[in-house]
Amino acid sequence: MATARFIPPHPPRGAGPVPTWRGLFGERARNSVFGWSEQAFRVPHMKRNVIGWIVHIPLQPDAVQQVLQTNAANYAKPDIVKKLLDPVIGRGLLTSDGQLWRDQRKIVAASFAPAAVDALVPVFARVAQNEAARWQSGETHDLAAIATHTTMSIISDSLFGGDPRLTTPAAMAHIEAALTAASEARLTAMLGLPPIPYSRAIRRGQRGQKYLRQTLADVVRGRLPDGGGDDFLGILIRALRDQFDSAEALALAVDNTATFYLAGHETTANAITWTLFLLAAQPHWQEKVAQEAQAALSTADPVDQLPTLRRVLEESMRLYPPVPRFDRQTLATDQLGDYQTDPGDIVSIWPWLLHRHQDLWDDPDVFDPDRWLPERRAAYHRFQYVPFGAGPRICVGMRFAMKEALSVLAHWLAEWRFSPASDRIVRPVGTVTLRPEGGLPLKVERR
Repeated sequence: MATARFIPPHPPRGAGPVPTWRGLFGERARNSVFGWSEQAFRVPHMKRNVIGWIVHIPLQPDAVQQVLQTNAANYAKPDIVKKLLDPVIGRGLLTSDGQLWRDQRKIVAASFAPAAVDALVPVFARVAQNEAARWQSGETHDLAAIATHTTMSIISDSLFGGDPRLTTPAAMAHIEAALTAASEARLTAMLGLPPIPYSRAIRRGQRGQKYLRQTLADVVRGRLPDGGGDDFLGILIRALRDQFDSAEALALAVDNTATFYLAGHETTANAITWTLFLLAAQPHWQEKVAQEAQAALSTADPVDQLPTLRRVLEESMRLYPPVPRFDRQTLATDQLGDYQTDPGDIVSIWPWLLHRHQDLWDDPDVFDPDRWLPERRAAYHRFQYVPFGAGPRICVGMRFAMKEALSVLAHWLAEWRFSPASDRIVRPVGTVTLRPEGGLPLKVERR
């Protein structure tokens, strides 16, 4: 049955181009996906001078591949990003480079191997079911907040021994404040200034960073000296102590606990949230995936029996990538298509732009899960769709995140129907991650 062409909301676009200084003030400074012109979704490359920083935005997949894979060693995590994220995640896997990154990647990779992730699927299912057990048919809930609490609980139970300090309302509030502040503080970081608390959001964020860092340090210290178990944190502590001196091992254990706690739940929560938003707006697709989920959950390996739901999730992450941008810094002169990058230049990869680029997708703003059918997928360039990054630094937890999101969505959709609670336009807001402004109120009804 044919369905109406559905274009989910995105910020308005002018004809362009947008002056560089506009990105430093007002709404565009607070929301990274706001204020892009139509031109940004058509050109092959953008080069800007942002208060002395040369910033390249490659929008051709071959150039993205050059940065993330072919010459990945030439593109490090930028100093400015390390400066912004250092108060929370220090020198963990996300922000480190070179040998330190390789050492940490090797340590954590075993916890995200296929067999290890598959063994955690019952945890994903249990947490999803426990969360939905609190609902009553006909109620309205903020599914953004619920998805966040759900993924926080999954991370806590599967990686950190179910530590209750990781799932409190205070932790949720401090995480949101810390992420918002990290984005807003980029102006002072670009100017080379210390973090100045010039706004209420930055002051809240600094308090959030301090709270999270102290809480996570307490969690790690409570597991010393031997890790206290065979979960992710226990394995991490023992491996770091075998490889580094005790002080550095402790610091890196806290850094990686923060990295996997924050990145591990926040991005997946956003993917779940945006998928539910799209399905609530498209009842035909929701009924289709609900029937698939009901059938899959009666099998021994349900997560691998959800091809339609997987396509919907992938389309959700195309339209609303959980991380709308990530950056690299050039170490030595290189060539990206017609543009030369020089030492110190920032190369900014924007899934938000790539995933909606006019040259790469048919009807790029349209919600169309069938674009992920095998015969259509085969025509895409590997580097035009990068919700988890790509190349050597592709997200080590990608398999974990996909299985987690599919499991949670399947359990909820099999038993519950979701519909918009009001006519309010849902507005995407990009900070470090991409969230719906003000949450996502949906009405839930038992099937």
